Amino acid sequence: MAPDPVQTPDPASAQLRQMRYFTWEEVAQRSGREKERWLVIDRKVYNISDFSRRHPGGSRVISHYAGQDATDPFVAFHINKGLVRKYMNSLLIGELAPEQPSFEPTKNLPPWEVLFKGWGATEKNSSPCLPQKALTDEFRELRATVERMGLMKANHLFFLFYLLHILLLDVAAWLTLWIFGTSLVPFTLCAVLLSTVQAQAGWLQHDFGHLSVFSTSTWNHLVHHFVIGHLKGAPASWWNHMHFQHHAKPNCFRKDPDINMHPLFFALGKVLSVELGKEKKKHMPYNHQHKYFFLIGPPALLPLYFQWYIFYFVVQRKKWVDLAWMLSFYVRVFFTYMPLLGLKGLLCLFFIVRFLESNWFVWVTQMNHIPMHIDHDRNVDWVSTQLQATCNVHQSAFNNWFSGHLNFQIEHHLFPTMPRHNYHKVAPLVQSLCAKYGIKYESKPLLTAFADIVYSLKESGQLWLDAYLHQ
Repeated sequence: MAPDPVQTPDPASAQLRQMRYFTWEEVAQRSGREKERWLVIDRKVYNISDFSRRHPGGSRVISHYAGQDATDPFVAFHINKGLVRKYMNSLLIGELAPEQPSFEPTKNLPPWEVLFKGWGATEKNSSPCLPQKALTDEFRELRATVERMGLMKANHLFFLFYLLHILLLDVAAWLTLWIFGTSLVPFTLCAVLLSTVQAQAGWLQHDFGHLSVFSTSTWNHLVHHFVIGHLKGAPASWWNHMHFQHHAKPNCFRKDPDINMHPLFFALGKVLSVELGKEKKKHMPYNHQHKYFFLIGPPALLPLYFQWYIFYFVVQRKKWVDLAWMLSFYVRVFFTYMPLLGLKGLLCLFFIVRFLESNWFVWVTQMNHIPMHIDHDRNVDWVSTQLQATCNVHQSAFNNWFSGHLNFQIEHHLFPTMPRHNYHKVAPLVQSLCAKYGIKYESKPLLTAFADIVYSLKESGQLWLDAYLHQ
């Protein structure tokens, strides 16, 4: 460890008098494998060992960067960074020594060639940090440009009309049964309308959860509770806990909960599938996973898993505010549809809606990630982490609406607090950045994106089988 800096005669506080200098190696040793967890933000070193349990975004998302540079994710996730930094002062234990580089030396160590194709560098003749450091610096300049362009500011009318269209569909579903009765045709139409309400409310709560609508976290959190709790019957805390981890380390095994179905149900990604085969592990017949995906994937995720797990989550963690919002949804559904359908009809309608919503949700959310690179956390820089794990679906009015603008998955992952109606404006800038650094910017038609989920499952299943039998 570098020696302590010379103390000034009149320091601002006792904490500054005790400020110490550290090396990247010392920070890397506090990665959470032992008791201590440190991370770096703008060359400042913070001890998050105790704070991680109190972190508003959840203990895991911040712990995933323990021992690493967290500057870019910190900037990406927080809308009021000045206020957050005030609360971080109590965690500050020092800073990087002057001779230490600002770019973390262990970032993007081999196999770093996965993403970068156009630099002509090899492990022998070039530092793997060179292109990524330049990429990181230029992305930070792009971020500043985006903010100056006002692309991080929301159009409140856009989100108001989006909410109103959801509420109108919700009312239309009930009126369909009230006016036309409960025979098969109006019942089916009501189920389709309610499924649309649930899917679209899911995309809307995603906006508020990412703090991308209002300029203050308080208002975003309040409306987030209303949309996800009252309109959908799910807990905001659960969504925060799961989704922010996904954004922090997308497609990183044991850090992204969206790929937790590996290896219990599926073998995902080329690297992990071969690894699983070499270890002779077989929880499922993975070489047939592209077939049974249609049975235990899209149809089952919401009605058979999420529907029950969310109640366990809020009770186990004593999230009583979330539970109250969730119960308000079920009370509303019960008193509006019970008089029209009776108990059996209501239960039938409810699970049909969850079934349809589940198919919609899974296909849309997995089309951008499952076919992409999946691996362990290799401590890759922020931009490369997002780009190797995400792809886009072509823009169209239908695709934008159907996916809640998550067809712009690349832009959303790079700028998670950006309002969705600005994704198409920043997309050309991101494409130019990718072209300059030889990074593939992948965008595809909607149906191709759906098909690629199945093809990638088939490919990784075959890789597992080959490794299982022959390696």
